Amino acid sequence: MFKSIRSRFTMIYFLLIFIAMIIAGVFIIRSFEDYNLNVASERLDDIAQIMLTELAKIQDGDLIANKNVIQASIDNHADIGLREEIYVIEQSTQQIVASSAEVGGRAVSDILSDALVVEGLLGNVMEKNIQISDSVRTKDKVYPIIDDDQLRGIIYLRYDLKDIYSSLSTTRRIILQAILTSLCVTIVISYFLSKSITDPINEITAKASKLAEGDFSQMVEVRSEDEIGELSKTFNFLSTALKASISEISSEKSKLEAIIEYMEDGLVAINAEGEIIHNNPKALALFGVEAIENEDIVGDLLSVYSSGRLSEDIGTKNITYRDKILKVNFAPYLDDSLQKAGAVFVLTDITEEERLENMRREFVANVSHELKTPLTSIKSYTETILEGMVDDPETEKTFLEVVNSEADRMSRLVRDLLELTSFDSASVKLKYAQHNINRLISNCILKVKVTADQKRQAIVKRLVDEPISAEFDYDKIEQLVLNILSNAIKYSGEEGIIEIDLKSYEKTFDLVIKDNGIGIPEEDMNRIFERFYRVDKARSRMLGGTGLGLSIAKEIAEAHGGAIGIQSVYGHGTVVTINLPYTQGVGNSETNVV
Repeated sequence: MFKSIRSRFTMIYFLLIFIAMIIAGVFIIRSFEDYNLNVASERLDDIAQIMLTELAKIQDGDLIANKNVIQASIDNHADIGLREEIYVIEQSTQQIVASSAEVGGRAVSDILSDALVVEGLLGNVMEKNIQISDSVRTKDKVYPIIDDDQLRGIIYLRYDLKDIYSSLSTTRRIILQAILTSLCVTIVISYFLSKSITDPINEITAKASKLAEGDFSQMVEVRSEDEIGELSKTFNFLSTALKASISEISSEKSKLEAIIEYMEDGLVAINAEGEIIHNNPKALALFGVEAIENEDIVGDLLSVYSSGRLSEDIGTKNITYRDKILKVNFAPYLDDSLQKAGAVFVLTDITEEERLENMRREFVANVSHELKTPLTSIKSYTETILEGMVDDPETEKTFLEVVNSEADRMSRLVRDLLELTSFDSASVKLKYAQHNINRLISNCILKVKVTADQKRQAIVKRLVDEPISAEFDYDKIEQLVLNILSNAIKYSGEEGIIEIDLKSYEKTFDLVIKDNGIGIPEEDMNRIFERFYRVDKARSRMLGGTGLGLSIAKEIAEAHGGAIGIQSVYGHGTVVTINLPYTQGVGNSETNVV
């Protein structure tokens, strides 16, 4: 019923007039009622003043003794046409001494308001509107009679409000008739007023529908110089401008399609519903398909948009697809209302560039990490000798031998750095030979002992009585053990304990390195072997870690046909188990503290 502007405009106009007149009518009636009640109250005040003046003439103040005189005075008022009821009540006996109405020996409480009588006997002037029955309303008011500062009684006046409320009822009927008449006139006026507004709008709407269908020759008649006329002029201008704009857009669209078709990068456009609305031949070539109908491709692009966008929803991210690394630049495109209607993805094949960059990063990372441990040992022993802390020539010789050994090891590491990349391609060449595992462990402990002593840490080793001989690449396994030992020392506190256990089995042996350091949180356990991953980035950076140590150790262990496992409780320490194959080894265990 109220879907059209005309009906809503009529209803709004009707409601505004209706509400305004209702408020005005209520205000008038309320004001009229208050005015008449105030007039009645003032009339009672005048009568009371006359009665009090006459009662003041009684010399002894005895109301009961002079009740005939009082009654005569009241009768005189009745004779002159006063319609108000007058009652004079004596204070001590609370009897009606005289009245203008027949009392018939009834008690005061049967005729008058007890509350007003009590207020009057307390010396107060009080009034009250009382509804005696459905058709009888009165205004009652009491006045104290005071003689020589003593309360002698009260005057109780009652005014019949029948005429006032009868007049109010008549006023209400008149106002209601005026409201109904005004509303009828309002409906007629608002209908024709709304029609004069909606008819031009309906014409413009019909023309706009044809304009939307592509007929840009539509024009509307300008009938006035008001806002509707301005709307008509604007529509005509819009129709003319739109016709010119469509022609220009069509030309620009042809140019843009040619550019996209032959650009060197792939382009894919996806709408808000996740449907591909455009792609160029280069995008098909990058994905290796004749048409992008694969839902996985769409899902991958939407995932890239969700995870890689910046605050402005513009960003870039690299993805891997069928052994290709694609750089995806993306941004949203907007509709006519400047709302996001979808996203545009520009794809660039950076497989070769990324491969070269990865080689560079891995090379630099491995150089930094692999050279750090021997450099630390050389520096520690050299500083010890230079500071004159070694008095024994034999000890000094031992220290120099360690320095020389570490220098040789660095030379070997530099020569072998390029071979580290062969781990990923499974083409690493290990230099297998028979080596004494006990001796390797002791040499590793000797190389890290200075670092451990600086933190007052104890290294406890438990080796078998008879040395174990195994076939492995000495440098690689030494590098593996030193990495684990260095981590144990690095992440253990002052006076920590690092335990090294060598356990022999039938075909393999375990090298178990345990510390009581800070441990690894449970949520990080499944990522500790990832390259460059650090559990505590700030602490690792402060201690010089790069996040490559454990991944290199894992590669070395697996290249020897072994494995490396880690168990840790955060805050209580870490246990690293290195399992490797061996050729022989038996005997009882022994414990040494160094």
